[in-house]
Amino acid sequence: MIHTILTAMLVILGLCMGAVLICAVRGPRFTDRVIAINAINTLIICVICVLSALLEEDYLVDVALIYALLGFLVNTLLMRQLLDKKQSGGKGERS
Repeated sequence: MIHTILTAMLVILGLCMGAVLICAVRGPRFTDRVIAINAINTLIICVICVLSALLEEDYLVDVALIYALLGFLVNTLLMRQLLDKKQSGGKGERS
């Protein structure tokens, strides 16, 4: 029973990831794309945690934590790049 629920959760998370990926590709602004990539990172962390419960492997939670830290770092660097670009008087965001 629990394996069926976890498998259904993985399918739902996969569908959500596909929808967010479409938003990331079609996003009109750079900030929309960054937010969509941040949402994809969060969904991947959820998938790793569900897989940890499904496979009964504890080390996957550690992998999810490391992935979360790396995702936060990338998100911070992208936002810093965006702010530097705006402060330097660039021509604005690219589509």
